[in-house]
Amino acid sequence: MNELYLLLLSAASLGFIHTIMGPDHYLPFIVLSKARQWSTGKTMWITLLSGIGHVGSSILIGTIGIALGISLNRLEFIEAFRGEIVAWMLFTFGIAYTLYGIYKYFKSSHHAHFPRFLMPKRIREIHHLPVDEKKEDDARLTPWLLFLIFVFGPCEVLIPLLLFPAYEHQVASMFMVSLIFGLVTISTMMILVYLGNKGATFIRFKNQERYVHLFAGLVILMSGTGMLFLGW
Repeated sequence: MNELYLLLLSAASLGFIHTIMGPDHYLPFIVLSKARQWSTGKTMWITLLSGIGHVGSSILIGTIGIALGISLNRLEFIEAFRGEIVAWMLFTFGIAYTLYGIYKYFKSSHHAHFPRFLMPKRIREIHHLPVDEKKEDDARLTPWLLFLIFVFGPCEVLIPLLLFPAYEHQVASMFMVSLIFGLVTISTMMILVYLGNKGATFIRFKNQERYVHLFAGLVILMSGTGMLFLGW
């Protein structure tokens, strides 16, 4: 029983550490929430579903691999390979969104600069209406792309944790380890995203709509670069 407690404590600790030490687990949600003007509720739901996909895929692969008697080295190779795939996916997504941000920046920079008092009232009202990003986002695939990226994202530290109870034929212990690891990982993701999302609401600068997509793209690109070249 003491071994199980130690294993559960390890699962909770590793779930927290591997999440908080990986900026890719929360930064993309924070910056995209700001750029796409998602509500807090929508942001948290996207984070929750992505976290479930992230942890669930590794649990599924680990459980199937253990059931088939696949060695630890082979399972770790599979997870490392998935890590390479998701790093390239996030890196590519970062490049694409950065280019989109550049496009939005230049597009917003080429409107007519007539003095406001020279414009008819109706034109002034239309001209100063905020862009309805929410409607634009409804037709976009951004949330699904995030979910897909996180489904491919591995939890390398989980596999060794599952092996010990598996060797002891303790199915209940495997379930508990997976549950604790998943709950801590997803909870940490959601807390960090929530705090970052709330903190981002205090950021105000002139003409921020011109820069926000570009900034989001650069942050996502930085996260992908960190995964790909720095081993985040």
